[in-house]
Amino acid sequence: MARTPEKRGLGRGLSALMADIEPERSETDTSLDAGSSARSAERTVPIDSIAPNPDQPRRAFDQAALDDLAASLRHKGIIQPLIVRPDPDDSTRFQIVAGERRWRAAQIAQLHDIPVLVRDLDDTEMLEVAIIENIQRADLNPIEEALGYRQLIDRFGHTQEQLATAMGKSRSHLANTMRLLQLPDEVQAYVRDGELSAGHARALVTADDPIALARLAVSKSLSVRDVEQAAKSGPSTSRKGNRRAASKDADTKMLESDLSAALGMLVVIDHDTDAGGGKLSIRYKDLSQLDDLMRLLNTA
Repeated sequence: MARTPEKRGLGRGLSALMADIEPERSETDTSLDAGSSARSAERTVPIDSIAPNPDQPRRAFDQAALDDLAASLRHKGIIQPLIVRPDPDDSTRFQIVAGERRWRAAQIAQLHDIPVLVRDLDDTEMLEVAIIENIQRADLNPIEEALGYRQLIDRFGHTQEQLATAMGKSRSHLANTMRLLQLPDEVQAYVRDGELSAGHARALVTADDPIALARLAVSKSLSVRDVEQAAKSGPSTSRKGNRRAASKDADTKMLESDLSAALGMLVVIDHDTDAGGGKLSIRYKDLSQLDDLMRLLNTA
């Protein structure tokens, strides 16, 4: 049973664990560092003694890319070992922490043994390394990346500032990426399947009808700029509201972005400069999100 992690700062979770994630070598690169301490800890185990991480954040594996990698592995073997941990339920087996793509390709290549680095990680550390490894190597689509950031924040108590510093990303990148989780499931599916880019998705977050605009973008192969313009214009009945939104200053827009990222819901601020007050709107997509919001307000 997975342990419930306590909220904490970076601690060992990111700063130390990231040392386990080496820049990924091309499997066709035969040049190795003879004196590497990581290589000295390497061992070879039967491929059928290894199982994937049940909490692997990456869900989509391109079959053509796996076949290409498998062809390379048949010729060169596996250059970089997988990171694994002992299976908590069976000491004779291992769970993948990082390197599931290589493991899948090795199965296709019908390799019998595979090089690994064994690390003694608990459930929390295992998930953190898996998320960070995928994000660092750009192996996740934008929605999976957003879910990875959300997991690191919600489950492990990391802040956006901590993640940005540890992972070499800007805070705005993290916030904008997590905003994609506000999109309807259908739109997220377009992004996961590669039919829409992250740029398209960011423009759709502010659209009055993101599903209709996403369908139009896919069917007409609209550019990101086209989608941005369509999202800003909106239906003719809401021109007044769009003019008001277009006149928002940069601080208001940034505050909307920060609140949206923190809540995981779309936040809109309508400030009346003359009156000195205004309205803050929070859009939830289902009752579960509404329950989450009520819990946050009750504990504030």
